[in-house]
Amino acid sequence: MKKLFLLPLLAILLTTTINAQSSTGFGFKGGLNYNANGKKYFESIKENAKNPDRNVGYHLGIFGKIGNQIYFKPELVYTSTKSDYDNDSFKMEKLDAPLLVGVKVLGPLSVFGGPAFQYILDTEYDGISINDIENDFTIGLNFGIGLNIKRLGIDLRYERGFSKNEATFIETQGGITPSRLDTRPDQLILSFSFIL
Repeated sequence: MKKLFLLPLLAILLTTTINAQSSTGFGFKGGLNYNANGKKYFESIKENAKNPDRNVGYHLGIFGKIGNQIYFKPELVYTSTKSDYDNDSFKMEKLDAPLLVGVKVLGPLSVFGGPAFQYILDTEYDGISINDIENDFTIGLNFGIGLNIKRLGIDLRYERGFSKNEATFIETQGGITPSRLDTRPDQLILSFSFIL
């Protein structure tokens, strides 16, 4: 299944090789994420589940673009997110590989959407590394709106993870208690891009 993660990288490389033959581009992107993961709950008491407070993270990456009116845009992005649960924080670093299809709707304005393949690189809860995550590789959905003027672009999108994916860990506050945390992303992403 991890081999599927190489597909976006191959698509970006293909984009750069076709650059002289069609209306395509290759570039860099970065921006901010307004993120929250899923609920945290004690193994034995699901009624006490806690929703996280949203927090700001960031992302940096590369992308390719093939087409003009209708386009294909594969991306490979490093993302760092943080969610707060009371006085504790859950941090996650991952590689995202959205495979987006977009349509220009009015001048430089376009809408887009597509699947996003995610590979979790590292997780940490309140200073403790978490090694027990169900799946390192998950799939989600990205959709949003973009504005492109010449080589500069800005887009706002929503991302949600499809695959249920939990991290388990032991808390020692008030005794030893097994806890679980839903690591699926639920975030708004603001990106700035530049096509070379």
